[in-house]
Amino acid sequence: MNCTQCGTQNPENGTFCVGCGQALQAAPAPQYAPPLQYAPAAEAPVDDEAKDAQDNKIMGILAYLNLLVLVPIFAAKNSKFAKFHANQGIVLAAGNIAIWILQRILGAIFPYRWTSVYVYSRGPVYGIINAIFWIASIGIWVLAIIGLISAIKGEKKELPLIGKIKILK
Repeated sequence: MNCTQCGTQNPENGTFCVGCGQALQAAPAPQYAPPLQYAPAAEAPVDDEAKDAQDNKIMGILAYLNLLVLVPIFAAKNSKFAKFHANQGIVLAAGNIAIWILQRILGAIFPYRWTSVYVYSRGPVYGIINAIFWIASIGIWVLAIIGLISAIKGEKKELPLIGKIKILK
C-alpha cells in the first residue's frame, strides 16, 4: 500500500506511513455488482391485429384450400384475420365450383361424336370454350397461391380481381 502523502511503500497491515507518519487509509474494497440474473427483454406492445394474425395464421392458410375454407369460417368466427382470408377463399372456391359445373354443362351440350374411326370429338367450339375454362382454373390457383403467401406472411392483402367481393360480413 502506498502513502498518499509521500508515496512510500508500506506493509499491507500497517496503519501509519513508515516514511512520514501519516495515517494510512486502506483502499476501499472493490465493489462488485451481483451477478446478472437473466431477465427476458420486455416485449414490445403488440397490437391486436398483429396478434390476431399470428394466432390465426393456420386458419388463413386453410381458407385457400378449396372446401377447407369451412374450417376458419366455423372455427375462428371472432378473428378478423381468419374472416378476411375465409371470405377470399370462399370466393375462390365458388369460382372453382362454378367452372366445374359449367364444364359439365358444356359436356352435356356438346356430346362426343364419331369424327373418324375410333376417334371421339366434341368439336372445335367445345375445345375453345374448354380451354378458356382451363385458363380460368389456372387463374384461380394462381390467386389461391397469392392468398396463401399473404396468409403465411400475416398480411390482409386483397387479391386481384376478386378482393372487393364480400360474402362474409
